[in-house]
Amino acid sequence: MRTAPVVRGAAQWRADEAAHEARADSLTRGHRERSSRQESHPVEDFLFTYYSYKPSVLRRWHPGEGVELADAAATARAGWRWYVPGAAADDVTVDGAGYRAERSLLVEGIGRILRATAGRAAGFGCFGLHEWAMLYRQREHRHPVPLRLGQEATDEVVETHELRCTHFDAFRFFTEDAVPLNRDVPTRERQPELEQPGCLHAGMDLYKWSVKLGPLVPGDLLLDAFELARDIRVIDMRASPYDLSGWGYEAITVETPDGKAAYVRAQRGFAERAQHIRARLLGVIAG
Repeated sequence: MRTAPVVRGAAQWRADEAAHEARADSLTRGHRERSSRQESHPVEDFLFTYYSYKPSVLRRWHPGEGVELADAAATARAGWRWYVPGAAADDVTVDGAGYRAERSLLVEGIGRILRATAGRAAGFGCFGLHEWAMLYRQREHRHPVPLRLGQEATDEVVETHELRCTHFDAFRFFTEDAVPLNRDVPTRERQPELEQPGCLHAGMDLYKWSVKLGPLVPGDLLLDAFELARDIRVIDMRASPYDLSGWGYEAITVETPDGKAAYVRAQRGFAERAQHIRARLLGVIAG
């Protein structure tokens, strides 16, 4: 049985909305400024190109399901999709039931992946080598950034390690020669089976799931998921074969024992943060 909705006064929810917009603007400022100059950054702009969500998506605040916004009937929000009148004449609230009914397969699919991942033991033995496998025996690279070790030594790192990638959206970018070197064969269909909480890409995807769940997700959870994805991307690229010293990033040398240890320390921290966000998203799905 659902609990009675929480009524948020007009002054309170408008302050919450403004604070959310300010936080979102701070998180996206660099990307927006670079876009206005037609510039790009190999690390900081990735989330906006890979996931294709514009900064405006982050800026739109939702209170989440079960919250009524007082005196909101005359605002633009009242005309947004998935908002309906609340119990009081001037209130509006998220139409969670309508959203779940129309997008039941999406919500169920996200929930299936999140539950399976949350209940699985974390793996910390991949050392971020998916980025190396994407460059294996490749003359042309995904990013216009020089390789830290050069092509031959980069290939040697791949050949002298076991590839343990479990994430399909990383694995699908492996070069043809790298595919048979991976321990598993991730596919889209096997995602609930293989996804595991130590995977950095699984942590980044929590941002994607937060966006896809739309108005069901409170604004603070959406931005927390984005911040996690942003932080993960930095480590992902610092551990990659690319030389990012020109952008101010110190390499995590995963081809060495010290580098592997540093990567795993970061990975464990991200896994803990991700599990917390994953649990919150599962709570949203449960309603």
